Amino acid sequence: MLTRRHTLKLAAAGLAAGAAPAFAQEDWKAKYPELIFAIIPAENASGVVERYTPFINYLSKELGTKVTLRIANDYAAIIEGQRAGNIHIGMYGPASFARALMTGAKIDAFAIETNIDGTKGYYSVFYVKKDSPYQKIEDLKGKNLGLVDPNSTSGNNVPRFALNSMKIDPESFFSKVVYTGSHENAIIALSQGTVDIAANWWNDEQESNLLRMARKNMAKAEDYRIIYKSEQIVNSPMAYLTTLPEALRAKIRDAVLNIATKDKVAFDKIYEGKQGPLVAVDNKAYDPIIELNKFVDELRKKKSS
Repeated sequence: MLTRRHTLKLAAAGLAAGAAPAFAQEDWKAKYPELIFAIIPAENASGVVERYTPFINYLSKELGTKVTLRIANDYAAIIEGQRAGNIHIGMYGPASFARALMTGAKIDAFAIETNIDGTKGYYSVFYVKKDSPYQKIEDLKGKNLGLVDPNSTSGNNVPRFALNSMKIDPESFFSKVVYTGSHENAIIALSQGTVDIAANWWNDEQESNLLRMARKNMAKAEDYRIIYKSEQIVNSPMAYLTTLPEALRAKIRDAVLNIATKDKVAFDKIYEGKQGPLVAVDNKAYDPIIELNKFVDELRKKKSS
């Protein structure tokens, strides 16, 4: 596992969720007749809508107020939306959440995804086509690299960290570095030959973005090979505005942390039985990711100087 200064490590998260005081009045409903829940674009928009609509309906019912799903155009959009206070609840990747904290967003992480075995981490991987001759990163000099988004953890920051440890500068080593916009698009770019190697997220042998695409008949998982896997990264968080009334935040926490049992159908629609329940977390779990972001920022500064 990587150290905080030089690598990633899986941060433990075990804070109790807490509960709203019994006497708390729901006077927040007049001020918040609608809550905006936004998510980073990890897959195409129609896929996000299908996956999250039952959850949005569940959350609306539990809170007793309208909740609207918003799919961010890119990772930066959800950060800016929460900075401006226009997005009340956000589903992030680790690096985008850390970036939001670094840029002054008044938000708190309150729930984290877990794996079936209870762990709270995933990996960044590099895929190549199965029938390609490439066996290691060094074999791809002069080829095209597919990344996801500048604020993606597994799709940019961890890959850049890993390449730097191999003494590889992506912009000079590869012929072209392409930001594809989503993890699905990165696989599509690889399948179409737009890129020769693509970064992506991978949980374990049972779940990854590639396997999700395969279940939707968007790709054949057996057509690709992993040639690099990172150290484990702390899983993705859900975060709400700290400016929301505590009674409302408590209701949101309770609803989200109990969805796996209260509405298993909605929960399974999101994770398809491939992940464990959401559990409590706090901002400190993402301190190592803030350090990673700072490291990548320094790399950019060195290149531009």
